[in-house]
Amino acid sequence: MSEPPKFEVIDRRKMKAEEERESERAEPKPASPAPPVSGQPAPGPRLVVSEPRPEAAAPEPAPAPAEQQLHDELPAPPTAEESHQQKAAYDASAQRLEDLIRAQNPAAGAQPVMAFEHLVQQLYVTAMLQMGAGVQEGQQPRVDILGARATVDLLGILAEKTRGNLSQAEDRMLQSALFEARMAFLELTSMMSVPNVPPPAKK
Repeated sequence: MSEPPKFEVIDRRKMKAEEERESERAEPKPASPAPPVSGQPAPGPRLVVSEPRPEAAAPEPAPAPAEQQLHDELPAPPTAEESHQQKAAYDASAQRLEDLIRAQNPAAGAQPVMAFEHLVQQLYVTAMLQMGAGVQEGQQPRVDILGARATVDLLGILAEKTRGNLSQAEDRMLQSALFEARMAFLELTSMMSVPNVPPPAKK
């Protein structure tokens, strides 16, 4: 009759304690903190504020094809010195012209200084004249509808490009002029009759 198998009981708690002692001998002990120097705050938890990372500059939008073509066709801009000299020469020439006008007509006052409102009025009056306004009684109005549309569009471009750079009075005047010019254009084009155009021949 064979002998029963023998079982050996191993205490794993002793093995675990030995492994921990070996790991402690292998790992270096952390250095003890230096004593605080007088006048300095004791070491402890500190609030760390992370500095914001500099954001990458957004790529500039590619210019539109028409704008790029215009940019390529334009000559190099004048330098600041050239612009300064030209403005000085222009102002001197304008002053001589005004002196000549006063010499021929002493009663004439000084010419008004051009401002933004004069530009808006000039475009508005031009658009209205192109649509037949201001014709004396008995005369047939001459309408330039395509020229009027171009002038009204110029007023719209002026309003778009100067948005946010005008005073309240300037913006109100520009918006009113643009509204009135567009209304006159709509009234004029609504009265125009389109000639009957035959449909295209079927292939």
